[in-house]
Amino acid sequence: MANQHGDFIWYELLTKDAAASARFYGAVLGWKDRPAEGSDNGYRIFGIDGTDVAGFMSLPAGAEAAGMRPCWLGYIAVRDVDTIVADIVRAGGVQHTPPTDIPGVGRFAMLADPQGVVFYVMRGAIDATSTAFEQTRPGHCHWNELSTSDQGAALAFYAGLFGWQKGDAMPMGAMGDYQFIVHRGQAIGAMMNRMENAPPPAWTFYFGVEDIDAAARAVSANGGAVCHGPAEVPGGIHIIVASDPQGAMFGLVGPRRASP
Repeated sequence: MANQHGDFIWYELLTKDAAASARFYGAVLGWKDRPAEGSDNGYRIFGIDGTDVAGFMSLPAGAEAAGMRPCWLGYIAVRDVDTIVADIVRAGGVQHTPPTDIPGVGRFAMLADPQGVVFYVMRGAIDATSTAFEQTRPGHCHWNELSTSDQGAALAFYAGLFGWQKGDAMPMGAMGDYQFIVHRGQAIGAMMNRMENAPPPAWTFYFGVEDIDAAARAVSANGGAVCHGPAEVPGGIHIIVASDPQGAMFGLVGPRRASP
């Protein structure tokens, strides 16, 4: 695996309707979908321009009854899955899925941080570099944003386990700082305190688009909902935060090509 410890290497949608999700994200992001080779659980792959960028599957049996809802989850590369899982549990995290091998793909585990935010860790089986996170390419993830109930504790948790560092910060009034996180010299996302009455703590992943207004219209036209934006952010680009037709939250980021 060419990716380094602490890199985001994959994104995964858990949904109540895989076929509808394929249609929605195809319309919004131009993604094509195909079955994952060798999968026996209906796992499918989203790709764009011949490059795989994410996966999706139906919520596992019993997950919804246990309180899990459609959502996007991220995979973080690690040197050794078993070692990091033990470290995460010692640091106050929770193991949801034990270290498990996927033949030909790698070893992974599903966990939650001390504030209850779910994520995966993974060690890939092949010597290849994932470009699922690639800030220069439309259709790829451009930003990883954590909304948390305890920003200081979350920063310490992820930094201690994955080597992330604090970057610049933008004051957000009573909410505190929007704290950029840096990995291997690159700003890969940010952490912020969860707003009162907002959804539970979670990661939100922002996928790149070529025209934010066209993308926002596509979300609404295909059964999704724009919850915030388009709003300008530093760098002269715009974002929206949206939910897909099954309620999974995600973000889009890109330029405004013309006046709305």
